[in-house]
Amino acid sequence: MKLAVADKYDSIIQKSDLVSRDLSWLTFNDRVLDQSKKSHRSIFEKLKFLAITASNLDEFFMIRVGSLYNYLDYEKERVDYSGLREEPFKAKLMSECQIFHQDQHEHFTQVILPEMQSEHITLGNISKLSEAEKEKVHQYFQKVIYPMLTPMVYDGYRTFPILMNKLLVFGVVTTSPGDRKDMRKLSFVQIPANIPRFFEIERENSLFLIPIEEVIRENIISLFRNVEIAGISLFRITRNGDFTLEESEDMDANFLEEVKRKLMERKTGRVVRIEIEEGYSKWMLNSLLERWNLKMDSVFLVKRSSMLDFTGLWQVVGNKRFKERLPQVHPSVKPLSYQDEGTVEIFEALKEKDILLHQPYNNIDPILDLIDSAADDPDVMAIKMTIYRLAKDSRITKSLLRAAENGKHVSVLFEVKARFDEENNIREAKKLQKAGCFVIYGISNLKTHTKLLLIVKRDGSEITRFVHLGSGNYNEDTARLYTDIGLMTTNEVIANDVSEFFNVITGHSMPSQYQNLITAPRDMRNQLIEYIEKEAENARNGLPSGIFIKVNSLEDSESIYALYRASQSGVTIKLIIRGICCLRPQRPGLSENIEVISIVGDFLEHSRIYHFHNNGATRTYAGSADMMVRSFDKRLESLFKIEAPLLEKQLMNIISYNLRDNVNSYVMQEDGSYLPKKPAEGESEFNIHKEFFELDPEEVSKVRLVN
Repeated sequence: MKLAVADKYDSIIQKSDLVSRDLSWLTFNDRVLDQSKKSHRSIFEKLKFLAITASNLDEFFMIRVGSLYNYLDYEKERVDYSGLREEPFKAKLMSECQIFHQDQHEHFTQVILPEMQSEHITLGNISKLSEAEKEKVHQYFQKVIYPMLTPMVYDGYRTFPILMNKLLVFGVVTTSPGDRKDMRKLSFVQIPANIPRFFEIERENSLFLIPIEEVIRENIISLFRNVEIAGISLFRITRNGDFTLEESEDMDANFLEEVKRKLMERKTGRVVRIEIEEGYSKWMLNSLLERWNLKMDSVFLVKRSSMLDFTGLWQVVGNKRFKERLPQVHPSVKPLSYQDEGTVEIFEALKEKDILLHQPYNNIDPILDLIDSAADDPDVMAIKMTIYRLAKDSRITKSLLRAAENGKHVSVLFEVKARFDEENNIREAKKLQKAGCFVIYGISNLKTHTKLLLIVKRDGSEITRFVHLGSGNYNEDTARLYTDIGLMTTNEVIANDVSEFFNVITGHSMPSQYQNLITAPRDMRNQLIEYIEKEAENARNGLPSGIFIKVNSLEDSESIYALYRASQSGVTIKLIIRGICCLRPQRPGLSENIEVISIVGDFLEHSRIYHFHNNGATRTYAGSADMMVRSFDKRLESLFKIEAPLLEKQLMNIISYNLRDNVNSYVMQEDGSYLPKKPAEGESEFNIHKEFFELDPEEVSKVRLVN
């Protein structure tokens, strides 16, 4: 019966011209899990990618499944791109999540654990320890863990306790001696988040790891004196973390308090998933399902041979003992447009020519140096920038604080709605505000996602504006892990556009047009569709045409149907979409001229590049925006046009290299699935995450995307 239902849903899904956003995301996490299965990777890399899939899935349940429950719980209508309504779509989605969950755990037990063992890393329980080691663990429990544990009973006299999101929890069923079976009570013991996931025992040539839940399980009787324990169940819940700040007439006055209130609600949000270890108490689970209004398809069973919460594996990856075993970071190379500058000061270099950064192949230092220099330079009058996600110990915050102390005007838009970074952003923003910076906490119902920096400097009797525009955050940590594009320039046209855009962000200005920028929410979708339609017109007229787009996600249906129309007109369209792709490529009569690849590997592909052939008068843009409804309608975004020929060639070469990659690439099929791209017979491996470190300037200058 279940198979018949699944087949019925699949046939509906395949009829749709669009791929479900959520089902597409699950295939992306499949590709991340596939990285953990690559035979050439070390065990530590495999653990890293497995941990990433777990944190990805946590966020997916908190946000996407949480959003689905917002429709289900309040009986709002929702039709997915797949063509399915709320309940059928939930059934399909949970079925796919269950399959992925099973794949994760089979990989862990069948591949990861044996490989850890071969590296002399053992994951085990207390029974495998010597008497001296057992005593060491017992002392750790008594002195460190026991004082932190708080059993919370639920019965007719006490309210149901608040169980926290993503914590491991023991559900303990107890009875008093002589009580009837129906007198049983349920208690919960939450494992605090600040206790290390594993207790580590170092032996001469090996490391023995005991999951913290096993330490507590062994000693849990000490929390329940003079009662009988009828069952112990280890589980973990995920709560709805999706919220939208409501529009308010006095948003400015109450904005921070509204964010704080919503953050508190996350802690008590609706439960959307239960992960539970086998051997659980059926009575306890049924009680939880009834209380949280969940069905068994939201329950994910974990075998005792596996473990709950793979995000804990970061402790193994980060162990100092294995530091030398992790992939070493490549030395960054100088930007092509900055090759001959030597020790020329950054301000002087930018007066001569634009600089294009391609991180992490070029490091983030030129941006940090620019802000550092601006903070101390007596001729710098003002610094304006947008901040979305900062590093934990941000050099940028320190520079901005110093600039304010030096009497410069500093304006910073801190986007406090940056998901899961809200608290850090609020904290950093308040530091700057106390130092005298002009701080804006986001803009009402729009999320500011654009990445802009403007520095105003007095040069004798003239004023020069130094600008940085990028696709990535001003974050030193992620700049080593994410591929991003950044333009540094003193171009007056761009500087005027950026100044105007800051006036929109910080004040009440609506410029009639920008010369270089394409901005959202005003005109980005329409402008990009206009460029797509121009390529279609050229193709129909027998002129050369081509569309090449590299983004994180493609979900906006208006843009997708514009691409379909261009494909039907004969335009060659090549898309590099790392994550969600709702476009269905290679469908006869619809998208035969569209190819889609996804690149997943050592670095997270975060760049956004849009290239239109335009009959040889090429248009090439980069920036912060994906092709998503939220990017076009609900965010302040910007794309900037690359004018300098060498810099445009660099972006075209990034596209070209991406399309040549045969190590990290997956080719999207018409049914929404992906197949790994492998070297053809006689072809060498081409791995962009290595090739960009060995970039040949001569090759860049000759790049062509349309012959």
